[in-house]
Amino acid sequence: MEETRTADDEPKYRIRALHTDRTVTVYQAYRPEIGLAAAREGRFPAIWKRDRMTWIKPSFLWMMYRSGWGTKEGQETVLAVEITREGFEWALRNACLSHHVRGFHPDQATWKARLRTAQARVQWDPERDQRLRALPYRSLQLGLSGEASRRYADEWTVSVTDVTPLAHRVRDLVRAGDLEAAGRLLPREEPYPESVGLLEHLRVPQAPEAPCVPPVRRPGP
Repeated sequence: MEETRTADDEPKYRIRALHTDRTVTVYQAYRPEIGLAAAREGRFPAIWKRDRMTWIKPSFLWMMYRSGWGTKEGQETVLAVEITREGFEWALRNACLSHHVRGFHPDQATWKARLRTAQARVQWDPERDQRLRALPYRSLQLGLSGEASRRYADEWTVSVTDVTPLAHRVRDLVRAGDLEAAGRLLPREEPYPESVGLLEHLRVPQAPEAPCVPPVRRPGP
């Protein structure tokens, strides 16, 4: 079965994720020596660089798009990382949009200054359907750096699971045309409950639609 969400009933900017009352699951893909070690130990190994920016994605299908179903070089091991909602929301509150938006930020200099000091940054990229085609609404990509990256690896992580076999199984079903069976295997990603002020600085207001003005009928000759 194809995706049922449409542009009419899905806001352009909203976090959808597999979550519980205390955790949220995000996805990453790594080369096996990092990914398999992380899944085995339940935490990121010492070779995982805590001083580099790392991007986490709550959307399983966007991760499939980014990693080519876990086949791209350096992304052969797909991980489901369960982290605390407290840590996830801390990162969002301390994040800045990764690009300047005219009319949303006061000016480019202000945005650049904020970006330099922010512990995290956010991109909103088109969500993907089971065939990895772009959808009209967006998926959150959350980049963690500095303190956020270290806390993600050493404090927020609750569990790490290798979901590469799941990625390959879903891919095979999609390629076989069995979208209904593929859909049953996908993680149940529901709208993430937003507390006050969580996304206001990260969600660009949608421009109102132009009113429909009927054409002017000119009198005939």
